[in-house]
Amino acid sequence: MIEAVVFDWGDTVMRDFRTREGPMAAWPLVEAVAGVEEVLRTLHPRYRLAIATNATDSNENLVRAALARVGLDEFLEWVFVSSDLGVEKPDRRFFAAVLAGLHLPPHQVAMVGDNYANDVRGAKTAGLWTVWFNPQGGPAPKAAAEHDAEISELSQLEGALVDFELRATQADATAPTGGGSFPTGG
Repeated sequence: MIEAVVFDWGDTVMRDFRTREGPMAAWPLVEAVAGVEEVLRTLHPRYRLAIATNATDSNENLVRAALARVGLDEFLEWVFVSSDLGVEKPDRRFFAAVLAGLHLPPHQVAMVGDNYANDVRGAKTAGLWTVWFNPQGGPAPKAAAEHDAEISELSQLEGALVDFELRATQADATAPTGGGSFPTGG
């Protein structure tokens, strides 16, 4: 059962204007990614929601301030920032810190992000379910695909999470009794 959904921050939840410098909270214009508010509003009653970011110019408080500027802060209970954790995605230690903060094992957490190496490959290596947010429709890296689901619009996320839960239930049904084995992400 998926208990938490962790989102990358830049270009998954908030538009990252790469020409801007300094903390996003101080930018003259901040924007949420299209459709993210509706998705967070829908998922919030059912899942724990978090941000996990490699932001270098922001700490947790500054990320929360940027989220507040677009009204998303109320949906995201946890914010994990590499500058606070001392390690960046895709390092397994980053995801271990996220899991420790959520108090959940990896098979109960889904990571959603647009950066294949950091968000997908990093989370998959740590045992999380992975959703590649690919709004541009680009090809997956040449290596074997590592994502559990691919979405081009955030409105497709809920369906991917339902699919993960179905797959986890089916895996549990075929697992030997007494073993309690869980999938590590599909």
